[in-house]
Amino acid sequence: MSGIVETSSPPSGAPSAESAPPPERSIWSLLCEDVECVADRDPAARNTFDVLTCYPGIHAIIAHRVANALWRRNVRWPARFVSYLARMVTNIDIHPGATIGRRFFIDHGAGVVIGETAEVGDDVTLYHGVTLGGTSWNKGKRHPTLEDGVMCGAGAKILGPITIGRNGRVGANSVVTKDVPAEMTVVGIPGRIVKPIERRIADHGIDLDHHLMPDPVGRALACLIEHINKIENRLDEHTAAEVVGELSQAMEGIVCARCGNSCDQPGCELPGCEH
Repeated sequence: MSGIVETSSPPSGAPSAESAPPPERSIWSLLCEDVECVADRDPAARNTFDVLTCYPGIHAIIAHRVANALWRRNVRWPARFVSYLARMVTNIDIHPGATIGRRFFIDHGAGVVIGETAEVGDDVTLYHGVTLGGTSWNKGKRHPTLEDGVMCGAGAKILGPITIGRNGRVGANSVVTKDVPAEMTVVGIPGRIVKPIERRIADHGIDLDHHLMPDPVGRALACLIEHINKIENRLDEHTAAEVVGELSQAMEGIVCARCGNSCDQPGCELPGCEH
């Protein structure tokens, strides 16, 4: 024997090992990861038993994993009923058709709504009151897509078939209706895309400092106030120079060079100051 082993090539048209999709993970392995990730993102979690018995977010995820498996097998009514029962118990409404990635965490959970065509990536964190809602009556894609590592603050509303990029952050009570690039932060109503001032990356790579949000409106107002102060200072200097007679002519439309009053004020009695 020559020692050469012949390997049979795959038949034409068959997908290769490199192009084949990754194997589907079991519900059990997904749930184990969902439970384990709670300890990384909630310091109040004491142990696994505590998480399994006292966290409505975990209960909602367990129910959704089961309901989604039924939904993908076209067992629609039982899937909807499982989702309905989970909503009654947890106050979290996740449509069984929604696609949820690995290590998904809903903190506190009350009032969270996730629509049918929503897609949630891995390592996503939602706080209470978050809505992944639709803005169309069409049966196609009408809910948001959250890529890996996204964090949504309490009360955030993400509406329509938009995409929140990888590691994006949505500020509390923000209303987002447009795409958000990766690594960016969106705050306000309507949501404004801003670059985070400071970002803490934990050992597990998830940023939970959702209170460190830039304030674009406050920043704009601060710039405006600073600009007004500079104008007032220049106006005061000009007025003082007019009083001592250092200026030969008035600043038209602002201050009278003779009386020191605004040029649009009536009643100036000095010669040449009639308006």
